[in-house]
Amino acid sequence: MRNYTTVLKIAPAFLLLAGTMLHAQTTDSVKTANIEQVVLIGYGKQKKADLTGSISSISSKDFNGGASSPAQLIQGKTPGVSITGNSGAPGAGSSIRIRGIGSLAGSQSPLIVIDGVPQDFNGISGASDPLSLINPNDIETFDILKDASATAIYGNRASNGVILITTKRGSAGKFKVNFSTLASVSTKMKNNDVLGADEFRNFVNAHASEAYKAKLGNADTNWQDLIYQAAWGTDNNVALSGGIKNLPYRLSLGYNEQNGIVKTNSFKRTSLGLNLTPKFLDNHLAVTVNAKGTFTDNRFVPGGVIGDAINFDPTQPVYSGNSNYAGYYEWLLNGGLNVNGNPNPVAKLYSTRDVSSIWRGLGNIQLDYKFHFLPDLHFNVNAGYDYTKSEGAKTEDGAYKIAFADKGRYRSYAQEKKNKLLETYLSYTKTIESINTNVDLVGGYSYQNFYREEPYAPTYNGNNIPPKNGNDFITRNVLLSYYGRGIFTVANKYILSASVRRDGSSRFWNGVDTKNLYGTFPGVSAAWKINEEEFLKGKGINTLKLRAGWGKTGNQEIGAGDYPAFSSYNLSDGGAQYYLGDSYYLMYRPNIFNPELKWEVTTTKNLGLDFGFAKNRVFGSVDIFQKTADQLLVDSPIAAGDVSNHNILNIGTMDSKGIEGSITVVPVKTENTTWDLSFNATHYNSEITNLVAGADDAFNIQIGGISGGVGNTIQAHSVGNKPYAFFVFQQVYDNTGKPLDGVYVDRNGDGKINASDKYYYKSTQPDAILGFNTKFTHKNWDAGLSARAVIGNYVYNNAASNSSLQSASTNEYLQNVYQTAVVNNFATPQYFSDLFVENASFFRLDNVNLGYNFKDIFAPGSSLRVYAMAQNVFVVTKYTGVDPEVFGGIDNGYYQMPKVYSLGFNFNF
Repeated sequence: MRNYTTVLKIAPAFLLLAGTMLHAQTTDSVKTANIEQVVLIGYGKQKKADLTGSISSISSKDFNGGASSPAQLIQGKTPGVSITGNSGAPGAGSSIRIRGIGSLAGSQSPLIVIDGVPQDFNGISGASDPLSLINPNDIETFDILKDASATAIYGNRASNGVILITTKRGSAGKFKVNFSTLASVSTKMKNNDVLGADEFRNFVNAHASEAYKAKLGNADTNWQDLIYQAAWGTDNNVALSGGIKNLPYRLSLGYNEQNGIVKTNSFKRTSLGLNLTPKFLDNHLAVTVNAKGTFTDNRFVPGGVIGDAINFDPTQPVYSGNSNYAGYYEWLLNGGLNVNGNPNPVAKLYSTRDVSSIWRGLGNIQLDYKFHFLPDLHFNVNAGYDYTKSEGAKTEDGAYKIAFADKGRYRSYAQEKKNKLLETYLSYTKTIESINTNVDLVGGYSYQNFYREEPYAPTYNGNNIPPKNGNDFITRNVLLSYYGRGIFTVANKYILSASVRRDGSSRFWNGVDTKNLYGTFPGVSAAWKINEEEFLKGKGINTLKLRAGWGKTGNQEIGAGDYPAFSSYNLSDGGAQYYLGDSYYLMYRPNIFNPELKWEVTTTKNLGLDFGFAKNRVFGSVDIFQKTADQLLVDSPIAAGDVSNHNILNIGTMDSKGIEGSITVVPVKTENTTWDLSFNATHYNSEITNLVAGADDAFNIQIGGISGGVGNTIQAHSVGNKPYAFFVFQQVYDNTGKPLDGVYVDRNGDGKINASDKYYYKSTQPDAILGFNTKFTHKNWDAGLSARAVIGNYVYNNAASNSSLQSASTNEYLQNVYQTAVVNNFATPQYFSDLFVENASFFRLDNVNLGYNFKDIFAPGSSLRVYAMAQNVFVVTKYTGVDPEVFGGIDNGYYQMPKVYSLGFNFNF
């Protein structure tokens, strides 16, 4: 219980605050709509009051405006869900984790289902994040299934939770038009803390030889300022909705354009959406048609350009004064380019054009037929198609250093994906009056086919040297599933739910037998609505429900191709031909495979309590959970003599325990004024309990590549430690607290420092994740803010670890350093010192907004809302880098999240 103190100390304080405010503001006009809310549970719906699993629901009324990606809509809104930006580049999207880390080599992302169509986990060429291709303005609700009793109905891909996204639909009634437009300006947070020009001169003069001192320039150049810009953006959406007789419809069109805070970076998205919900056969047949199309243009920044701006000598000018290398200053050696020197970051920006275009169509038709002879029995069909075509090209100008040796380079690529879905299921809902029981049954079948085609993409250069030969890539995989669920509600007080799914995946086909093809994933849960008992009626308690659940889910997303269990061969590439006689021949080479590969299985236990009192002016929930991931999919070292020195194996076990909770308080609710506050907190702890049977205590799997040296890693998986723990040496300090250069603790006591003295120090896993949201309305005014805090997470500052006195004498060029390098005085980079594993706890004010609503501005019933908003307002942290929220925990020139200031207009008529 020691690890839960952060959460447990906060919750009573909020309850006390809620009670104090409600005592002063109680009113009889409060509505209790929250308790009757209906949420999606997978192949069905259920009243929130009757849920037995851990499910959070967030609707459009809870969203903050200005989101460019769907994940941003729910950031900080619900416990147990962590969302970290992949980078600050527009369109980069976010990484979503539900209840922490669920796998080591398998996917850690939740299954995302959009309007009933499960998405695949594979990326899209030319897109930083496939979810960013969906217009967030078209989304109505997110239903987040967190525990296995709720997710087991999705079985094979649900170990990391499930997010059900429902898009907006039309409703019968008069024609409505909604138009919104938003203009924004994005700016950087700050620069990395490197030396200025005069400081760098002092540094070089103090530590370098005369030969290197002579390399100093006379300029005063802030390279970071030169690559960043104030970037403008716009987001425009129009939606037409209404009903034509029995045909409710919604048609939407959106255009989003965002320029990145790093120059040349941009993202453009045009989207079209159509939803039709007609009914036929005297309302016995309900049809839902969802169609969404997007076209996206991206221009990416050259890789490493932020790191180059951090490292480039600030005493050198941007331009050299001659026409060489397009006129930009570059490091030279013996009359030519110094290939080891950092490239001029400004030149790098303009020498590279890396663009992509993506077309995506996602649609499905759902049929819900209510039998005439048995209206309680429904037959459902869901047919979906997800088509993506992407193409891109990277051009590097040979006039610049980056491609000077090759006289320019060019590579184009393409990808086509065709994913198909067919699901059919029967659902039966009946209230049996004689035993006061409601029965809800579902049974069905699912087929999904994932197809991907990627033509070979050679790189051409201006030297007219033929590119290497290669092979086109075509693959597909198939999922077959059978599932069922029963929910029984007795006397509106006792609820029992049980589900099972039987999944078959072609990814585990080994060509010999089918023993590992299928997995069975059961789940069971129960709830007791204590507030419905006679002894609590009239006591002022609106909701008091105890929930308990158990279930198993699977993971097949292993990132090792579609057939990692099947023995296969590929043609070698053009650089690995065999010379025989007078000719070179391509050879067949065996691929890595494991015929015993099978599902990764996670077993979850959950105990939860939902509460609501004071006429639901205070409501929330608390959940305690435990997850055990068994047969972990691990990319593990293996014995020499095999096809490779590593393979994907089922060898690990990991335990996770946690607690999460949320509370919402409505301290003010009158005719003209409403104020609500929401707070959520999450704590979890994951530990690897097994890796390789028979391995010694020192065995680990090293991961987390860093820059500096060749093949260096800074993290490792090992038994008894958290996943992604930092694997480092323990720094020794002098009496003044200054770190000693290259001096570490001899942890094994053998009198020397070597790899066996490394230890596992901290990890990217935080101690607590906190979220806070509040909204205030008074007459026509509205205001809100949202904030997050992450406590106890750690980041490896790779940019700082690369800084040392050696930077003043590096391969005939000079390299800038962090301010800490002047203090540390390390002669050479000390990559593995725990000094560079920094506490990256932070508090971030994510969003502040203020708006005014003009009513009846065009005609009765019309409105215009004008609002101003700031995003990523400020961050409070001790981390010495720019942004403490670095996905993966390794900061090496991270593209920081921008500050965004917006002005928006929303018309309804």
